[in-house]
Amino acid sequence: MAGYFKHSASPLYAQVADALRERIVKGTWPIGSQIPTLPALAQEFGVGLITVRQAVQLLRNEKLVAPEQGRGTFVRDKPQTHPKMRVETSLQGLTDLYRKLAPRVLPLEEGTAMPRLDPDDGLPAPSYRFLRRVHASDRQTTSVISAFLDERIFKMAPQRFRKEVIIPVLMDLKGVKIGTARQILTIGTAGAEAATALNISVSAPVAEVRRVFCAPDGTVIYLGELTYRGDFIRVDMDLLG
Repeated sequence: MAGYFKHSASPLYAQVADALRERIVKGTWPIGSQIPTLPALAQEFGVGLITVRQAVQLLRNEKLVAPEQGRGTFVRDKPQTHPKMRVETSLQGLTDLYRKLAPRVLPLEEGTAMPRLDPDDGLPAPSYRFLRRVHASDRQTTSVISAFLDERIFKMAPQRFRKEVIIPVLMDLKGVKIGTARQILTIGTAGAEAATALNISVSAPVAEVRRVFCAPDGTVIYLGELTYRGDFIRVDMDLLG
């Protein structure tokens, strides 16, 4: 186990936390069970006590484990999953989902930048507002997003766009017409920046979503590139639908 950790660019505690989290997800450590002591985990993973303590603290912050005085640390819950992450969905359904989840928006970066557009995405707008942020639930970070929004639209509600999830704000603006909207979901591994933002290790499994919204004239008014934590995603497909 320790040999595997040496080949990753992530901090050791994040890698250990990933391994512990996976045991909870898979039921190796069921809810209500006691996890091994810190010295036992340190010996198993071949790392120091401080590293294991940091890893367990991450899980405590996510409310996955909790200590009981004089008894040890016990599993209290599994990581949250997205209640309805579908490969194909309607724009209205996606908007309603965001309104229901109401994730917290934690800003990372803002500026002006042009997105990389594929030939079939649409026509570029004159300029874009770039917003990089993290979405978080009350327990954990869930996704990191790099968003490019037509500057003309951003100026219609700058404070809302800065503080809220972008798609519901777009749908609320009466002066904005969306001609086409599509999203592509792929499974990949976390890069260094996403891993840091999401408190996971580099190369941990993630779901990557690319959303492109165009005005009726074909101008790309919104491009969002999201990386979701792998333990937050559940793809639900109706095979008879």
